[in-house]
Amino acid sequence: ILVLLESDQLTMDKLGDTRPKLARVKLVLGRTGSRGTVTQVRVEFLDDENRSIVRNVKGPVREGDILVLLESEREARRLR
Repeated sequence: ILVLLESDQLTMDKLGDTRPKLARVKLVLGRTGSRGTVTQVRVEFLDDENRSIVRNVKGPVREGDILVLLESEREARRLR
């Protein structure tokens, strides 16, 4: 159980919601990185089906996987 103090609540209000967001891998776009160890994927958020972004994922990933994103505003640059 998480208990927030008043000061913590004020900090969260100023910084926005800092909880992790869940996103489903919709499409695997390809491999990137100097050695191909990073996979670029398009994900859609479980709480907002209309919103999707491109992210880089290190490690094994496939379509349908659920990712926990600690930061959900930043989008990865496209592969070249």
